[in-house]
Amino acid sequence: MKIGDLLHLALSRLGTGRLRTALTMLGVIIGVASVVALVSVGEGATAGISNQLQSLGTNLLTVSPGFTRTGATRGAAGSATTLTVADATALSTLSGVQAIAPELTTSKLVINGTQNETARVVGTTPGYTTVFAYQMWAGTFLNQASIDNNLRVAVIGATTADNLGLTQSSIGSTITVGGLPFELIGITQPKGGTTNTDDQVLIPLSTAQELFVGNGSVSAIGISAASQSEIATVSSEITATLEQRHGITNGVDDFTIANQAQLLGTVSSVSDVLTLLLAGIASISLLVGGIGIMNIMLVSVRERTREIGIRKAIGARGRDILSQFLVEALALSLAGGIIGIGVGVVASFGIGIYGGWGFIFNPLTVIVAVGFSLIVGVIFGVWPASQAARLDPVIALRYE
Repeated sequence: MKIGDLLHLALSRLGTGRLRTALTMLGVIIGVASVVALVSVGEGATAGISNQLQSLGTNLLTVSPGFTRTGATRGAAGSATTLTVADATALSTLSGVQAIAPELTTSKLVINGTQNETARVVGTTPGYTTVFAYQMWAGTFLNQASIDNNLRVAVIGATTADNLGLTQSSIGSTITVGGLPFELIGITQPKGGTTNTDDQVLIPLSTAQELFVGNGSVSAIGISAASQSEIATVSSEITATLEQRHGITNGVDDFTIANQAQLLGTVSSVSDVLTLLLAGIASISLLVGGIGIMNIMLVSVRERTREIGIRKAIGARGRDILSQFLVEALALSLAGGIIGIGVGVVASFGIGIYGGWGFIFNPLTVIVAVGFSLIVGVIFGVWPASQAARLDPVIALRYE
């Protein structure tokens, strides 16, 4: 028989029992929809996390301190951090360093009129905006004069501004940080995301050391490499410089360097594994749907035993019968796959909007889902089809 005749015959047979056909396809629909939706969720979550990491800064390296007891060997647990402003100054002279931003972090009560909140207060330098990719929404950022003169000026994040009721017209007004008056000179553009990058108060590093934390240390040093290709080189230079400055000769560093590119790579690897795991779990639904197809096809073979006998008696070959039932199984799985793709795309869109990463559509996922559904149709349709093809026409004609 020709392919067109087989397809026409298969569709007409499936159309005679529409409810049974729909219920049979349901397992495939759910399986394909689950695969498409869950893979989209995995890719969307990866994109969302990557965007958040990239928004933290351009070609970012973060140097974090270890700790040392007073009078004890560096690297032991204790009260004083191992990074200083002098270390930051030394690192700023390295080749390949675009900008540097030492941070001295504490937590203080911030008050504006009758509104207040406990916010993260960061003492830093003008390089902060370059290192951590901040833009100003209103006013200006800290300048070198504010560092040199220990000025009581502050730049606040968008979330802090909202919490304290501060707007563009508030620039030049006075807020209280840790019980001390500060002039508000700027508000940063919001970055969004789940971190607290928009909920902070930025003040001159020298002011923070003078008023809040006066031990000469810094909480971390943010460094922006001039280009992506120079990150590894800059990281090696940072290690060598700090080991020399801290007198480290045993290879046990009292600091750590976090590489943004490595973080992105780690996130991508973990997300790939999770996406594969989710797709594997969703594929179980496809197997269940395949078993449903096989069950219905076996029932169909029994119901149409006399029809098979008549067709064989008038000259139909075994391969014609095999092809007919196989095409029916493929039609069931393909139709279920196409509908499942539509359901999965709609689900992906809704989840992406709710999750905040938007709609992510990967055509390869659709191709794999359709291909897998067809494979399910072939695998679970071959046995019923082969049983129909092997029926003896005499026995089939006598079947009741």
